[in-house]
Amino acid sequence: MNWRLPPKWVRRVVLAPLMVALAFVVMPVGLIFAGIVGAAITWLLPGRLRIVRAIWMVIFYILWDATALVAAFSLWIASGFGFFLRRPWWQGVHYRFAGTMLRVLFWQIRWTLRLQIDVVDAELGSVLVGQPIIVASRHAGPGDSFILVHALLNWFDRAPRIVLKDTLQWDPAIDVLLNRLPSQFITPRSARRSDAPRLSDAVGDLAAGLGPDGALVIFPEGGNVTPGRRARRIDTLREQGQHHLAEQAEQMVNVMAPHSGGLLSALGAASDAGVVFVAHTGLDRLVTVRDIWRELPMDKRIVMKGWSVPPQDVPRDPGDQEEWLFAHWRRIDDWIAAFDVAAAPDPSP
Repeated sequence: MNWRLPPKWVRRVVLAPLMVALAFVVMPVGLIFAGIVGAAITWLLPGRLRIVRAIWMVIFYILWDATALVAAFSLWIASGFGFFLRRPWWQGVHYRFAGTMLRVLFWQIRWTLRLQIDVVDAELGSVLVGQPIIVASRHAGPGDSFILVHALLNWFDRAPRIVLKDTLQWDPAIDVLLNRLPSQFITPRSARRSDAPRLSDAVGDLAAGLGPDGALVIFPEGGNVTPGRRARRIDTLREQGQHHLAEQAEQMVNVMAPHSGGLLSALGAASDAGVVFVAHTGLDRLVTVRDIWRELPMDKRIVMKGWSVPPQDVPRDPGDQEEWLFAHWRRIDDWIAAFDVAAAPDPSP
């Protein structure tokens, strides 16, 4: 058992009802805050107003989470008390429900935090319409998985299957919804049961049977880039005798050397899938709670860029696949560096 995460029954019987009860407590405060402070001050006097924005976003997220839980409970009852939840029709209902909830969430984030999300071109899987795709994205800052899933559901009409950290199940709404949809939660090796399947095998199982509108979402870096993680990853490559890849990893300054196991396993299980590599910038400085507080209000522009690889262009030899993965990761690193240079303010007076 993962000691960091309560058992499922605790999350359902204790944490989820507590979130709904908390929403009833904060709802009157939220309505007053939204009507008087949110509309009158946050909108008319944008300024920085960190405390105002932070309090309102906390209140809104509690209400959003509780609303999702109540709706999910209603869907559970309507599906025969969960009996038909795994049927394709009900899976589609839950995907549409997730898309709606994410639209509402990002509408509020745009209004309160002035966060703008742009895709610089239409290559984020659009050239692979009608084919399953595996989306391999860099990992940087909080919420990038939310942004990517929001884009896939609401902009590209995809049904994502997601590989993500198990700690996200502390959030009751995410816990309930993603455990009803195809997902793979990653448990740290130190907390993993000895009889648990290998992560790469679990990702391969998740990728199997992707339909024409399916999209497997994976973050090969495994976490946000930090100096310590980056150094340990390079050391691991050297210990494995992969000196050439270690040298490449040292040259990448904006991203971390990717772990290839999960992605290669997914490629083996979904040989008819194309691959979309995703870079984004704008969340890089938001790593700790202190970083997020410093940047409020965010007034950020997050830019996403995707490179699509058709199935016939994906190498099938495992050795070639790892070199191919690192080549695309260097491409992501180069794009981020070029974007940061272009976005930097002109130092000339």
